[in-house]
Amino acid sequence: MKIARRVRGLGTEQAFAFAARAREMEAAGREVIHLEFGEPDAPSPPHVVEAGIAALRAGHTRYEMPAGWPPLREAIAEEFSRTRGVRVPADRVLVVPGAKPVMFFAALSLLEEGEEGIYPDPGFPIYPSVIALAGAKPVPWPVREENAFLPDLGELRSLLTPRTRLLFLNSPHNPTGSVAPRAWVEELCRLVRECPGLALVTDEIYSRLLFDGAEHVSPLAFEGMAERTVVIDGFSKTHAMTGWRLGYAVVPPPLAPIFERLVVNAVSCTPPFTQRAGLEAIRGPREPFEKMREEFRRRRDALVEGLNAIPGVRCSKPRGGFCVFPSVRESGVPSEKLAWDLLEEEGIASVPGTAFGPMGEGYLRFACTTPLPRIAEALRRIERFLQRRRTAAKAR
Repeated sequence: MKIARRVRGLGTEQAFAFAARAREMEAAGREVIHLEFGEPDAPSPPHVVEAGIAALRAGHTRYEMPAGWPPLREAIAEEFSRTRGVRVPADRVLVVPGAKPVMFFAALSLLEEGEEGIYPDPGFPIYPSVIALAGAKPVPWPVREENAFLPDLGELRSLLTPRTRLLFLNSPHNPTGSVAPRAWVEELCRLVRECPGLALVTDEIYSRLLFDGAEHVSPLAFEGMAERTVVIDGFSKTHAMTGWRLGYAVVPPPLAPIFERLVVNAVSCTPPFTQRAGLEAIRGPREPFEKMREEFRRRRDALVEGLNAIPGVRCSKPRGGFCVFPSVRESGVPSEKLAWDLLEEEGIASVPGTAFGPMGEGYLRFACTTPLPRIAEALRRIERFLQRRRTAAKAR
């Protein structure tokens, strides 16, 4: 059997590989501290769970409209309009099973073979994967620590060519936790508007997980961007609903029927009971989310402080999301080897920075998704692990 070239080059998320090995180790009796998955460890809020159960019991188990259940689309449009400061009608909102399909739909809809798509490096690894799947060329846009983990707009200008058709943006940014300020986003939008035929896909899945007074600014709110911006968002991170697979897109009017047909071709619809749970997540109490966000802030502070106290480690304080991205360059060991050795020797599951692109070399990503006592233990083990490395290096 011959496997098509277009899928042979598909990327993946390396966090799953580290999680699989960690579970093997646990099955063999090893203790592992999980810092690898970008997934809240809090359970889905009780009122959301009850809404899903009630929907199942009420028989909401049949096909739903491909673009989404109308009451949920209306609620998303209302919330989006309120939080982004720009009016979005419900007919521009499409509900999908998870946020990832939006990335595929955007790439398939906006890229032809031989064209180019630009993506942040390091960044979510599915961006270059879907660009390549569409037959286009993935072009990395470097994200550097010395620039506060914001990609340089001057460098973006140098990457743009007449073949550039798609640009991925992610703020708050995974894996670094940087948050793009208003002036930066406004300048980016000005640059995009200067390029005929260029579309922006903005991944805003972490937009409500903000700290220290950070502001989320959506490009959609700026003049002329509604006609060329696809927004990705969903319920996984904000409402601790990763397994429910409930995401959505906000799209320009011409793309709405195209995305709807892609839903029909790919998955038919999003399960109706998860959509009813999503409506309760939007309209229900906010206390579970606020409690979860505050807990992530405490964990972030503990991780950043503890990592910076370890010789040879440097960690900036992220203002969004729930991951930290420390530099471990002084170890002199490639990130991937360091991450595997840390798992095997100390039972700490992390993700190497190179899982997010070559510019991630020299970094590890730790998710703040385990309780504070476990974080304290993880820090002790990381320090012990790196001390052994330094001692061994001196002995050589």
